[in-house]
Amino acid sequence: MAGHEAAHWKIEDLDFSRIARPEVRRDENLFYLVACASFVESGSDLYTQNLVDFFRGDDEVTAWLTHQWEAEELQHGRALRAYVSHVWPEFDWEGAYRSFLEEYATYCKVELLAPTRGLELAARCVIETGTASYYRALARSTTEPVLRDLASRIAADEVSHYKHFYRFFRRYRQQEGLGRFRVLGTIGRRTLELKSEDADCAIRHVVRARAPGRAADTAYIQQLSARMNSTVRTHLSPGATLKMLMRPLELPAGVQAVVQYPIRQFMEHVFLR
Repeated sequence: MAGHEAAHWKIEDLDFSRIARPEVRRDENLFYLVACASFVESGSDLYTQNLVDFFRGDDEVTAWLTHQWEAEELQHGRALRAYVSHVWPEFDWEGAYRSFLEEYATYCKVELLAPTRGLELAARCVIETGTASYYRALARSTTEPVLRDLASRIAADEVSHYKHFYRFFRRYRQQEGLGRFRVLGTIGRRTLELKSEDADCAIRHVVRARAPGRAADTAYIQQLSARMNSTVRTHLSPGATLKMLMRPLELPAGVQAVVQYPIRQFMEHVFLR
């Protein structure tokens, strides 16, 4: 862990002076993509404690969650906030985030975790797949070098987190005797929940601060959400996402070839709708 932390990037590694601010400021879609992500990432400590409590007694998992995962997730939030503040300094990030956090905290409950540790780790693999895919798409969607650099760094972190959760999952899969059908059920449910209240909550509170006159305009918020989804959809890498989603099933090569198409169709229905 020490070696990883020594090599990990810092916000100071990002040169915000390189941003062509007048050009980027005009991109409202980009603003919402970055601002909403900054809110969700900044709330990571809320559900970290739930996971630490859930895995109490497993020192390897809880130490990693506490000392590496939470720290890196919160750094993502700080870095994204710094980007927003540099490009859109008039946006009241702190006030909007406080409002968001009050609602978001109600979604972070222990009872929403999976029924077993192994299945929760499978669910975490799905979540890290979704976040890695989001930031990869964000990096591809822009020519602005600082945001592309930042999104690429965050995506790499999310892939690293996925690898840790997957390693822990394999241990618990053996301990709990988890069959593929139970794992598949968890993967399916969590994939359907990827476009969850987290993103909806974030966009509502960002709009409330950015365009208070449109805060109650459901059609406007839906249009914003559709544009954001379109950006991610256009720049998604379905093959890489599918590979990450299927990995916890540990299917034999022959079986994987047979089920890959229907699973890809399901994945695209969720990720690309």
